[in-house]
Amino acid sequence: MEMRNILFSAILVASAFVLTTFWPVVRGDPVIVIAAMIFAGALAALFESMDTRLSVLENKLDAKERSLRVNIQGVEENVERKLTATVKRINEAVESLTKREYR
Repeated sequence: MEMRNILFSAILVASAFVLTTFWPVVRGDPVIVIAAMIFAGALAALFESMDTRLSVLENKLDAKERSLRVNIQGVEENVERKLTATVKRINEAVESLTKREYR
């Protein structure tokens, strides 16, 4: 987990603690306090879940990019090999025609 995520989680927990500590003095309803605690916890869990999913997606994307790069390199080498062979055959045919023309 990144330092930024740890800092945001700490701020979220601290604000939830302050909210639940001082809210009963202002409102006096324990249901609201419990709901605020559950809301803050669910929000923190949601953020962490989203961060985890984004990390997994980023890793998958990097792996696919590497795989694609390797495949493209393989195709490039194959095309280059075939092109070289074709150019060689064309050059041989041109030389053959040139030799026949001068005879």
